[in-house]
Amino acid sequence: MNAPANFISPAAPLPAPSAVEQVDWAAKNYLVVDDFIGVRQLLRESLRSLGARNIDQASSGGEAMALLNKTRYDVVLCDYNLGEGKNGQQVLEEARIRNLLLPSSVFLMVSAEKTVESVMGAAEHQPDAYLVKPITEGVLLTRLNRVWRKKQVFNPIDHAFAEKDYLRAARLCDEQIAANRVHEIDLLRMKARLMEKCGEPAKARETYERVLAQREYQWARAGLARIRMADGDHEQARQMFATVIAENRYYIDAYDGLAQAYQSMGKHEEALGILERAAKLSPNSVPRQRNLGQACLKLGNVGMAEKAFRKCIAIGEYSIRKTPDAYLGLARVCGLKNDPKEALLLLNAAQREFFAEHPDIELRAKITEGLVYHESGDYRRARKAGDELEALLQSNPERPDVTTCLEMATLLFAVGVKEAPVDLLCYVIRNNHDNVLLQDEVQKIFEKARMGDEGEALIRKARKEAVDLMNQGVLLWKTNKLPEAVEWMRNARAALPHNVRILFNSAQILVSCMQQRGFSVLLSDEAHAVLAQADRLAPGQQRFAQLIEQLLALAPKVEEAPKDVSPHEPPGEAAAA
Repeated sequence: MNAPANFISPAAPLPAPSAVEQVDWAAKNYLVVDDFIGVRQLLRESLRSLGARNIDQASSGGEAMALLNKTRYDVVLCDYNLGEGKNGQQVLEEARIRNLLLPSSVFLMVSAEKTVESVMGAAEHQPDAYLVKPITEGVLLTRLNRVWRKKQVFNPIDHAFAEKDYLRAARLCDEQIAANRVHEIDLLRMKARLMEKCGEPAKARETYERVLAQREYQWARAGLARIRMADGDHEQARQMFATVIAENRYYIDAYDGLAQAYQSMGKHEEALGILERAAKLSPNSVPRQRNLGQACLKLGNVGMAEKAFRKCIAIGEYSIRKTPDAYLGLARVCGLKNDPKEALLLLNAAQREFFAEHPDIELRAKITEGLVYHESGDYRRARKAGDELEALLQSNPERPDVTTCLEMATLLFAVGVKEAPVDLLCYVIRNNHDNVLLQDEVQKIFEKARMGDEGEALIRKARKEAVDLMNQGVLLWKTNKLPEAVEWMRNARAALPHNVRILFNSAQILVSCMQQRGFSVLLSDEAHAVLAQADRLAPGQQRFAQLIEQLLALAPKVEEAPKDVSPHEPPGEAAAA
């Protein structure tokens, strides 16, 4: 097979001795994770032969996570199969997501497994190398030296990336390319992805084409396909993703892109077929099994949806990517199979499992309960669930995400409630006043509820309310009424916390306030929080990258001690930026 990225063959040549001697391995911290004590001891002795002194050991995924919580390790050697509990893939997932590894840390996945399933799973979550047992000291030292040197080249870039300063990270890529030609291709790959995250598709395309001019790399071809997709050229993107898969059927990200291209073209059956193929190639991905289940559910493929959701729950048991979506989706499947009893058991399990991490789980479970009853023909209990949803909405002023709002409105209309779903849909429009596709989806819900004409008028009114609210804040800013503009946009964010345009304009006004009146820790923290919310809702926006760079440039040097400045203080009283 064509090996996925980061797969390391034990037969790779050893480096020159002079290169090996340059890295001081003695002062670094190591973690060895394996469920067999004999293997741990062998790996420990191999590390000691390199001069390593600070070596911790873990016999399970849970023990490894406890140690990673306490210590920042320079090198982690982790077996893929760890017995009961988390496997090596899940340890790596959680460590990356929770930022328990330094940007310069090396994570080596170790396993006797040579199956496509295990290799694909580990490679998908980006270990720095994949070592196949048995491992000799020479092989281990070769990989450590190779990966460590590469990590040092990328270390400043990773730090800028961690700060979400993507523009600075891209400039650092250019600087490192000039100094480290040996890593030019990897640096260009990083730069291209940074340009995508910065909302600069033209510069990303230029970088990918620069790579392809040197050699036909599948990741660069897939990158160009993503840009085509973002530009709306779905057919060209489809062809490019299909070409990548034809050249390497194990390039898993291309399947996700191809499925998205088909969905954008309205070819949902074809998209489902691609998602099914991807899930077979990489069956241990929680998000992929969830996406497959949801796609099946939308198309009414109940049998495949059930299989995907059950698989998602099983592999997610010890994963940080464990999600209530699989429980809720499987409950919907049970409703369609006229098995409300198991559906309710799943909903209760979801509320127990996710109560702490997902405060909206009670609301989502109640929506699913109502849909289950309605789909199974128990309209009395469906209406009762609708009444309980109305009570939940009245007791909590916060509104859930778009998908949950749409599901709730659909259910409430179906059980005969009118006012509450209208309010929900208008809230969705006000928070997404420039999203034409979403407005069309909302209009379809109104039409299904036999409110087509009324829905059109409500959508127009909600859009105008959002635009007027935003424009008033912008007007105050442009007329240099900064304190009033800051306060106005705070109220606008409180009213419409999911409106990306309002979030970006609010952050811009906070930055402008500090540019004119001096740096303030309080205003800086507020701006960072606003931008983080905008990035969660709509990642890859050009304004995010630009505003983050402006915000970080305002921060004083470490030795300076700025005071907190209110936007109401007159210019001259604030600390200099």
